[in-house]
Amino acid sequence: MKSYIRFTLTFVLIFFIEVLIGGDLPWVPDIGNGYYKNPIIYADYSDPDVIKVGDDFFMTASSFNCVPALPILHSKDLVNWEIINYAIKRLPDKAFDLPQHGCGVWAPSIRYHDGYFYIFYGDPDRGIYMVRTNDIYGEWEPPVLIKEAKGWIDPCPLWDDDGNAYIVHAFARSRAGIKSILHVCKMSPDGKKILDDGVLIFDGRKTQPTIEGPKFYKMRGYYYIFAPAGGVKNGWQTVLRSKNVYGPYEEKIVMHQGNTDINGPHQGGYIELDNGEGWFVHFQDRDVYGRIVHLQPVKWINDWPLIGVDIDGDGIGEPVYKYRKPEVGRTYPIKVPQTVDEFNSDKLGLQWQWHANYYDDWYSLVEKEGFLRLYCQKKPEVSKNNLWMVPNLLLQKLPAPEFSAYSLIKLNLSNVSDRAGLIVFGCDYSFIGVEKRNDGIYLVKVVCINANEQGSEIVEYQRKINKEKIYFKVRVKNGAVCEFYYSFNGKKYKKVGEDFIAKPGHWIGAKIGLFAVTDSIETGYVDIDYFRILKK
Repeated sequence: MKSYIRFTLTFVLIFFIEVLIGGDLPWVPDIGNGYYKNPIIYADYSDPDVIKVGDDFFMTASSFNCVPALPILHSKDLVNWEIINYAIKRLPDKAFDLPQHGCGVWAPSIRYHDGYFYIFYGDPDRGIYMVRTNDIYGEWEPPVLIKEAKGWIDPCPLWDDDGNAYIVHAFARSRAGIKSILHVCKMSPDGKKILDDGVLIFDGRKTQPTIEGPKFYKMRGYYYIFAPAGGVKNGWQTVLRSKNVYGPYEEKIVMHQGNTDINGPHQGGYIELDNGEGWFVHFQDRDVYGRIVHLQPVKWINDWPLIGVDIDGDGIGEPVYKYRKPEVGRTYPIKVPQTVDEFNSDKLGLQWQWHANYYDDWYSLVEKEGFLRLYCQKKPEVSKNNLWMVPNLLLQKLPAPEFSAYSLIKLNLSNVSDRAGLIVFGCDYSFIGVEKRNDGIYLVKVVCINANEQGSEIVEYQRKINKEKIYFKVRVKNGAVCEFYYSFNGKKYKKVGEDFIAKPGHWIGAKIGLFAVTDSIETGYVDIDYFRILKK
């Protein structure tokens, strides 16, 4: 009897621990015992940068062609993060009214200076932009092109003690014809203008090939530049230091993959707590899952940082899988970037992005209370074969290596060619959805291989239906193997079609979400009751 009671109490304790540390969440980095596991965000937040303002931490990341752009995330302990805002509502060029895959917002840096939050980012085809606000939760000023230039990327500002301001940046060979070098430019103190063409302060072509993503700091009597080299998938983390802003800079590799399977490890940002603890947030390229975010401890030795843990004694750190959480003075609740949306608000959840600049008449959250109404938008002329160039794809990042996504859709397709459904999208994509044809409504499972190369869609499954609503499910297994299901009652689901192996997009991981399109000039629609992501 006593053993039964112990077993029961243990079971109940485990149950409540699971609920407390995440329940049905597919990935929770906070282990719940004062430790965390990497990645701290198992989602595609490429090129992350972080700052500390008071007791708060803020992060931003690349968003490329996805809109709204420049996500802002918040944490109290560097482990538990949630999305709080976006810095850009629309990208400042009409070209982004259609998807510009792999273009747009590259490698931002975020800073707080003189009462303003600043983000600087490079658009490789246009130049260096700056956005700012005095309320990080509110509206941001429109982006300002502070330097028109081709191939200038990865900018990061530094406000010096003497009132001067500088910006360091790298080059994209695809546009500028050069790479593996870093420049420092003089900048106006208000961050609105770059004042010169810069000084070459580091040439990494011999020892630090493909050095990029620089982050600029002044501390311990030195100017430091944290910058990855060696390439995204197989590179390492380098730090440069100098007593002069223009150099010469010493160089040191401070973290590499070592014997871990955390490849890269690539660019990120440095944080120092009030108690002197150092931490580094960086990304790892996981292909279809995108560039996921890791947190590493930093130890200073002879005014050089060592990132991670020096397991083999070679003087270079290796990434950690599990480590003690940052000592921030107290314990904070479990938080992860949002995924679930019940559509009970008059605003979309912050996890959603369109694949190009969006328009308010694409959707409504007030026409039918508690539902997202997606209007079928006419596909652009450049998107005849597939959905690659369709702007009104409402998508979010894959949140974990394994999970399931569920949605309930109510139909009001009024025109032949109206289509809507649940999609896993990248250079290859697949969806389960509904389509109106001349003889009625069909349930379809569709796959498109090499969509980015004008690949055509193949209908793997079709069934004529006479239903007003339908439940959809996608089960994503390890390796991004996707199974598609439907149900008419939300209880018994039927798998259809072949397993689909998701592929990344251009510079981004695969995404999952919803769409509604048509070839007609008239507009049908669907009402979506919820979108839920769970462990199973």
